[in-house]
Amino acid sequence: MASILVVDDEPGVRSSISGVLKDEGFDVDAVGSGEECLEQANSAAYDVILLDIWLPGLDGLTTLQRLRERQIDAQVVIISGHGNIESAVRAIKMGAYDFIEKPLSLEKTVLVVRNALRQRDLEAENRVLRAKVDRQQPQTMVGESPAMAYLRGQVALAAPTNGRVLILGENGTGKELVARIIHQSSRRKSGPFIEVNCAAIPEELIESELFGHVRGAFTGAVADKPGRFEQANTGTIFLDEIADMSLKTQAKVLRVLQEQIMERVGGTQRIKVDVRVLAATNKDLTAEIRAGRFREDLYFRLNVIPIFVPPLRDRQQDIPMLAEHFMALLAAEYGRRPKRLAPEAAARLQQYPWPGNVRELRNVIERLIIMVQDDTITAQDLGFLGRDGAPEPTPDVGPRVPLSEARDRFERDYILQTLNAQGGNMSRTAEVLGVERSNLYKKLRAFGVTPRGQ
Repeated sequence: MASILVVDDEPGVRSSISGVLKDEGFDVDAVGSGEECLEQANSAAYDVILLDIWLPGLDGLTTLQRLRERQIDAQVVIISGHGNIESAVRAIKMGAYDFIEKPLSLEKTVLVVRNALRQRDLEAENRVLRAKVDRQQPQTMVGESPAMAYLRGQVALAAPTNGRVLILGENGTGKELVARIIHQSSRRKSGPFIEVNCAAIPEELIESELFGHVRGAFTGAVADKPGRFEQANTGTIFLDEIADMSLKTQAKVLRVLQEQIMERVGGTQRIKVDVRVLAATNKDLTAEIRAGRFREDLYFRLNVIPIFVPPLRDRQQDIPMLAEHFMALLAAEYGRRPKRLAPEAAARLQQYPWPGNVRELRNVIERLIIMVQDDTITAQDLGFLGRDGAPEPTPDVGPRVPLSEARDRFERDYILQTLNAQGGNMSRTAEVLGVERSNLYKKLRAFGVTPRGQ
């Protein structure tokens, strides 16, 4: 049974929407403020949240932003009063699924909720399919530097075993990729790979997220919910940013590592799990232990096989190869012709210190794939890279083309970026851009782009 949360400060609206949705067989809760919405969404898993824009205290847009920051996995439908279409469109840009206008048509409300549920099911199916593809087509570490050769050797030794691995390295170095490759090369590769970003889950939710909960464990726990450890059974769980986990939760994780047994929040049943644990952090855990923020006994349990992922500045000879790798991937993703890297551009990339490591390099290549029209990327195209790790205050753009051509290029790139952000959905893209759908089709055809499904 799908679970719906209605958020509106008008009791009559809450009552009418709740009544019709309950008649349709949905499980419905209703609250009157943004603060109550966040509290409910923190303690229960909702499939759809109907959220009014005008609320006392925390307004609808701010509430939506908080829901997204907390990674609440629900489709949000905005309830917009007359004349608030601009705010509703802003909400769509922030990640809302759709909006409905007051006065509400209850028939349309039910239709939008059902569509939102279908979209949620499709997204869940896509995640499963992507996970299957990841297992079938293992990712690779790109580079031939001594640092990468050593890293590959460490991974090759660790992967076939059942030993716990602690992956260390700066932000953006590729710790998650190393974890996935270890799983893909292990005897558990046919099992699930479950990733948990410990820094992204609020402290009050992380125990339920990791260990699950039973119905009635707390307000809003309307059904039993398995945790990530259960989901990872027979496979691998990757605890990213492990140093950001509270001491209380660390103690419970330690018990699972010691006994391979856990209990759901609010439950008494002992559940046995067969899980390999990989963990990662960008922090110095010995310093965290001295500061009293990390348990020493958990550190020893996790640090069976330590693997260090080097920063990009320590493997400069790999940078041109990585750049070429990302250019091929991103050109295919954006439907562009592959580009080549001029020798002086490759040298410029190698001179840059890359404080954001491989993640920053990928972002730079994505920018170049989108914004550079020529088939060759030159050093001049990299003028936005600063000499000391910060962007230059004024990018070197130079008057290379007439203004009208530059305007057309910008419009094309802007439309394509928006279309990509909306998952190729023409209707939502047209809505975000504020143009007619037919006009959007005409523009894309003029740019030589064929929309999906055409």
